[in-house]
Amino acid sequence: MLSDHEILSTLEMLQHENLDVRTVTLGISLADCASDDLSRLQANIFNKVKRLAGELVDVCDRIGDKYGIPVVNKRISVSPAAVIGAPFPAPQLVQVAQTLNDAAVAVNVDFVGGFSALVEKGMTKGDQALIEAIPEALTTTDRVCASVNVATSRAGINMDAVWLMGQAIKKAAALTADKDGLACAKLCVFANIPQDIPFMAGAYLGVGEADAVINVGVSGPGVVKSAIDRALNANPDLTLGRIATIIKQTAFKVTSIGELIGREVARNLKIPFGVCDLSLAPTPNVGDSVGEIFQSLGLLSIGVPGTTAALALLNDAVKKGGAFASSHVGGMSGAFIPVSEDLNISEAARTGHLSLEKLEAITSVCSVGLDMVALPGDTSAETIAAVIADEMAIGVMNKKTTACRLIPVPGKKAGDSAYFGGLLGQSTIMAVNNATGNNPFIRHGGRIPAPIQSLVN
Repeated sequence: MLSDHEILSTLEMLQHENLDVRTVTLGISLADCASDDLSRLQANIFNKVKRLAGELVDVCDRIGDKYGIPVVNKRISVSPAAVIGAPFPAPQLVQVAQTLNDAAVAVNVDFVGGFSALVEKGMTKGDQALIEAIPEALTTTDRVCASVNVATSRAGINMDAVWLMGQAIKKAAALTADKDGLACAKLCVFANIPQDIPFMAGAYLGVGEADAVINVGVSGPGVVKSAIDRALNANPDLTLGRIATIIKQTAFKVTSIGELIGREVARNLKIPFGVCDLSLAPTPNVGDSVGEIFQSLGLLSIGVPGTTAALALLNDAVKKGGAFASSHVGGMSGAFIPVSEDLNISEAARTGHLSLEKLEAITSVCSVGLDMVALPGDTSAETIAAVIADEMAIGVMNKKTTACRLIPVPGKKAGDSAYFGGLLGQSTIMAVNNATGNNPFIRHGGRIPAPIQSLVN
């Protein structure tokens, strides 16, 4: 039972601190949709998504109204399209993406993830075809998201795939030049991708998952900031250890709320509940910012000295609180630092407090990586691939998930602004060292070996 204080505290989170269930994501396996006939494959995909997800939005809205806790986004993740569409060349995989988009429209979800490939150790013909299809697929659809896993701590980094992704990102940006390269905002390149991410653009349903599963993503950066502010207003001399405890307690409450909603949605849909992903995923709204938490902790801005230590404290405390609240915490669960989606972080990039190099450094302790980073439009495919390779190395060496969502904005340069709209926000374009230079290192290809596991100093 909740105490009166806990009930009032939760109401305060909902009314004034931007607490919400950021997404309920229905994972759907497409394994039984496979066919070597394109029309049949498309029909199987559309019909299965329509059957399983037809009531998803209505159920989420009804349960959100019941508890007064809004479910902001309703989404679908599916099996990796490179596996389901393995017999087909790139143009036909674009048609598969369009079918996924049609299905998403039919059931009224905002995004569908899973136009994906797992190529950390090598590429099949289906994988290569899907990567080739990504630029056009993301340009010709509004709701489809793509992800490609190019590295793991066990397999190392597939540099051939990294180079292909650098080229794919450049092409996707060029195809959506009139929208500041918007297609790239729906594409993530991963190391150590989890199988159960509910957040876009990386969501897909892993091969070890059930036929259908409900995963929920809860986000509360405003709640965490307010808890820190209240504690420090009451006692400005709090130690960082005590602040970490306050963050853990807050994460516990937020995770409990998310699991409550997720399990009830699953029960109503008669689908198993999967995981609760407690990720501090910000929005462009004031008061819903991860960047503001750094200022509450006493830093001038995210990016100044002390940022990495503060983010390590925050990320660890969020994970500990979430893990104590639920036996089924998954996804990425921690702090996201997307530049364009967080008003405060975007401002830090504009003022110069946050550089690309510092952003890369702090991804060693965050939950995702170089997320929603706008780059100059003339950044070469080789340089983009090199940035991806650096970020993958951080994930591989630290045995953690990292990702890149990079957007080379056509026709714009460092210091200009890019506008993506809605939750994707806007951002100052960050300078890139040697943006247009040649990079023979990337051209070597092959696979960077996995790190040795026994010598960890």
